[in-house]
Amino acid sequence: MKHRAVFLDRDGVINRPIIRDGKPFPPMRVEEFEVLPGVAEACAKFKAVGFLLVVATNQPDVGRGTLARETVEAMHAKMCAALPLDHIEVCYDGGAAHGQPSEFRKPAPGMLLRAARELGIDLTQSWMVGDRWRDIDCGAEAGCRTVFIDLAHDEALRVMPDFRARDLSEAAEIIIRATSAGS
Repeated sequence: MKHRAVFLDRDGVINRPIIRDGKPFPPMRVEEFEVLPGVAEACAKFKAVGFLLVVATNQPDVGRGTLARETVEAMHAKMCAALPLDHIEVCYDGGAAHGQPSEFRKPAPGMLLRAARELGIDLTQSWMVGDRWRDIDCGAEAGCRTVFIDLAHDEALRVMPDFRARDLSEAAEIIIRATSAGS
């Protein structure tokens, strides 16, 4: 039997992003990594109704040489200590503009497809939750339903999400309601 999952972007969904010029950026130090209010409770609700929780995050600063992989891994250790996560998918590639194109860098669906293979996930019964256009495109391309956390970033969506929410707590309510209603 295949599992259903909620794929979560990291920065802006799980932890507080650093905002510069209206755009979100990841924290650069472990001390800056702060799990947002309500995230632990939302994750517990997902687990209670049988979802696997998989983080899918681009961390291109590692590929670009401006952030140490060990720092990201220390942030992930802090995140895993606070949340009931089943798996973390990370793309460290710097992106095509930095000579590092990747099938795993969102908006490409590679991280979700790999996690689905490894964990036996049915993507058609799964969800992608994110706060950037890349997250929504990735989820849609993988065949998941999508929830956009609208943080009013200065960037446009390219694919319309299935739902919008103000934070992960509201996204959990939407997903659980939609799943239990069979919609």
